[in-house]
Amino acid sequence: MSEYAIGDIQGCYDALQQVLDKVGFSPSRDRLWVAGDLINRGPESLKTLRYIANLGTSAEVVLGNHDLHLLAVAMADHKTKRKDTLDSILTAPDRDQLLDWLRQQKLCVYDPKRDLFMAHAGLPHIWTVAQAGTHAREVEQVIRGPQAAEYFSGMYGNQPAAWQPGLSGMDRWRVITNYFTRMRFISPDGALELTAKESVDTAPAGFAPWFDYARDDSTRVVFGHWAALEGHTGQKRFIGLDTGCVWGGALTLMDLDSEEITCCDC
Repeated sequence: MSEYAIGDIQGCYDALQQVLDKVGFSPSRDRLWVAGDLINRGPESLKTLRYIANLGTSAEVVLGNHDLHLLAVAMADHKTKRKDTLDSILTAPDRDQLLDWLRQQKLCVYDPKRDLFMAHAGLPHIWTVAQAGTHAREVEQVIRGPQAAEYFSGMYGNQPAAWQPGLSGMDRWRVITNYFTRMRFISPDGALELTAKESVDTAPAGFAPWFDYARDDSTRVVFGHWAALEGHTGQKRFIGLDTGCVWGGALTLMDLDSEEITCCDC
């Protein structure tokens, strides 16, 4: 049995199949960790979502901002954006089953045997792994429960900029969501800067990439979301797997144990 992690697929179904074929991936034997943004912007969002959902327990999936955007459009009447490729999902005969499956997925996962953490955007230095898991479970229950429509109606926004334990309701849910799905640059006290999206040398004054801050653990962190990094964080323990497949780059797959990297021939 082998376990692999893959970066942002974003509906690039052919690239997904190509890279899985390269390693001889078999759902009956292997497992695939998906670092969020399964869909959107690419040409085959519906096929991709169906494939990952049909992997069942052979897939470990975390939600990305594009996945949450699909749910917000479907459940809270948010408008699609000009470059979205979500219509095939929204009009599919199995739409409801696919959306329900997506709502059951996590914001982060942790493998204690490997001491390996995965979230779409990463792990902020202000939280321990245990704290991150607790906050993720809180929002996951909201997404799966009767308050989901309220959540998706108020999910968008950059405020509050920083975590405070006393936050409640939508403010609390929104900032937790932003750490897991939108974070790139962060301040020493944990404030997020969510408008800057380019490479690490574009950090606004007072902010740095989240993975530049010291942690009190040795946990490896697998993440996606930041295509401008091209997979380079400068630190072996922080593993960026979004290499911009949907923007003409490659789709990157990593063996969780050997850390061997395989890319599609895109």
